[in-house]
Amino acid sequence: MVVEIIPVLKLPTITDGDNISDLVCKAAEKQGTPIQNNDIIVVTHVVVSRAEGSVVNLNSVKPSDFAKSIAAKSEKDPALVEVVLQQAESIVRMRKGCLITLTKHGLICANSGVDKSNVPGDRTVALLPNDPDDSAKRIREGIQRHAGKVVSVIVSDTHGRPLRDGEINVAIGVSGLVPIRDRKGENDLFGYVLKAKRTAIADELASAAELVMGQADEAIPAAIIRGYPVQESDEATAKDMIRPLEQELFV
Repeated sequence: MVVEIIPVLKLPTITDGDNISDLVCKAAEKQGTPIQNNDIIVVTHVVVSRAEGSVVNLNSVKPSDFAKSIAAKSEKDPALVEVVLQQAESIVRMRKGCLITLTKHGLICANSGVDKSNVPGDRTVALLPNDPDDSAKRIREGIQRHAGKVVSVIVSDTHGRPLRDGEINVAIGVSGLVPIRDRKGENDLFGYVLKAKRTAIADELASAAELVMGQADEAIPAAIIRGYPVQESDEATAKDMIRPLEQELFV
């Protein structure tokens, strides 16, 4: 198996109302790597949120007394904390410079996924898309209309991990692929029958795309993964990857 990871270069700065599907297809065509059948398109949530208008100017936010209290404890901007709390179901962990929440999407992440990086404006932040799976579906349908090819789409975000330093890209929205490969019942190299092997394919693909997308001045908001055979599905969602809280050991 040969897997290629192709950055989609020279995309314009995405703003409210932009059609990500058409822009990705046109940029891929222009750079000589047009979309092909079975490509997996990975798009960062920040550009999805910008296209959907899910951005907030912190200057327009009035922090509540509770947000001010949390901001003092975590040493964060009270307006930012107010936005984070509005996007959260609950606070999971908090300390100086760190606020971990459970989002309305069921994700556990820093600052409810509210992101300042790669967002134009000193006081502007991007929220997570309201429904990342629906965002992935609409982008996928748009790419398939434009390119006439069958593809899958992943909307990605950068997350930390318990007891591991550094961040990785994970899938917060998917369309067109089963995000987890259940390998229970398969045999390993020596004939042992696997009993608890479930591979987070969508997260691994999102992390692979991060290798060419980056987060700093090299930031590229989309990538094409070519050559990896996913299990296709029109029904599977990234929500299938969320472990129930009662089974989670680190919360």
